[in-house]
Amino acid sequence: MSAVTSSSIIASEQTFSTARTFLRIPHAGSAEGADVAFLGIPFDLATSNRPGARLGPGAIRGASGQLAELPAYPGGFDPLQHVRAVDLGDVYLHYGDSRSIPGAIEAAAAAAIATGATLFCLGGDHFISYPLLKATAARHGKLALIQFDAHPDTWQDPKAAPGELAMDHGTMFRTAVETGIIDPARSIQVGIRTWVDDPLGIAILDNVACDDATPEGIAAIIRQVVGEGPCYLTVDIDCLDPAYAPGTGTPVVGGLTPLKLLRVLRALCDLDVVGCDVVEVSPPYDVAGITALNAATIMYEQLCRVARKQGAVDQSYPRLSQP
Repeated sequence: MSAVTSSSIIASEQTFSTARTFLRIPHAGSAEGADVAFLGIPFDLATSNRPGARLGPGAIRGASGQLAELPAYPGGFDPLQHVRAVDLGDVYLHYGDSRSIPGAIEAAAAAAIATGATLFCLGGDHFISYPLLKATAARHGKLALIQFDAHPDTWQDPKAAPGELAMDHGTMFRTAVETGIIDPARSIQVGIRTWVDDPLGIAILDNVACDDATPEGIAAIIRQVVGEGPCYLTVDIDCLDPAYAPGTGTPVVGGLTPLKLLRVLRALCDLDVVGCDVVEVSPPYDVAGITALNAATIMYEQLCRVARKQGAVDQSYPRLSQP
């Protein structure tokens, strides 16, 4: 399989009128031969507040088109010249049988991961991270979780026994700890600004600590907690302040800025991230598509991280252009 560069597509298509795949990369029925595979999970039945995240994958793909128009910043390279990437489309979910949905997501993820590709998933509400973590851990072993979020999502469902999976986007990381999928001692939640009585041993860097720290300082704390070994990155778009991401189901004021988040992510490029997702984009509540654009940029940044590891040349920020 040969890489398809964004520049080759730009020559023949306008950024706003192309087929809807992430970065306008090829659509494929299999991840075979790819370094990275994008997969949409159009699901929001576990949402506790405003629905609409089932429309998130399409909105994120639509917003991503313009990102392929120019070389990546900073760096000045086209990640698609270094990374073989495909878009697998969306998982088919039987909306009339909610019990089948976790298994369908896990099976689709496992099939992609089995090819050796790294899976990048577009949500969908945050519940989807559980079957994605399960499929990823089956290949890579117990994972460190790096979670950017306004909510810890480790609450106890009063109707669920320990280790029992509830269809709830606020309890699935408790289940992931209880079932041994993630290692709480190597996991961290960043940007949290809602209360949970028991963090289950997961480190929390809340929104005030993030505001006080530099991006490099936040990255250093994450790196210290996670250490070596496979990591899973999940970004709930509500980690950003609602001023920058209004299109989400459960917005909480006092969040990160997009620039700070991107700088933290760029400072984590050396970690062994074996899977990632961005979730909770709800287009019906978005304003001018800015939430979807933030989500697309976050995933684009992860593609650039892989490209850097594959040999892309990165440059420092040209903060001052000389005349």
